[in-house]
Amino acid sequence: MKQNEPVSKEDLLIGNLSIDELIKKKMEEEIKNEMLKSAKTPQNKEITNIADVPKEFIFSKLSVFKVFNRITKQVSYINGLQADSLLGLQNNLRLKIQNGEADTFSTENSYIKFKKITLKK
Repeated sequence: MKQNEPVSKEDLLIGNLSIDELIKKKMEEEIKNEMLKSAKTPQNKEITNIADVPKEFIFSKLSVFKVFNRITKQVSYINGLQADSLLGLQNNLRLKIQNGEADTFSTENSYIKFKKITLKK
């Protein structure tokens, strides 16, 4: 039997391995399987162009908008839900943003610009 081959149940029963050795082999096999699974985990996809973002994700928790406060000259970041609430009753602008035609808007005190969204592949 080779080193990297999985050990069959019959080989384990036939062989003269102690229970500790069987447990050790089983743990090693589980660790190998977990390492393979973790190597295959999907990577996140970051989109910065609002036209490429699916409509349903633009005003979600996954999206990030950059806010520039005109009064304090401070920059902060909000998620899509917060940006949607800042739009208020500006439904025409909301539709333009969802369609990817615009990525910025302003309020009385702030400029808001779409920054990015991170989606799982």
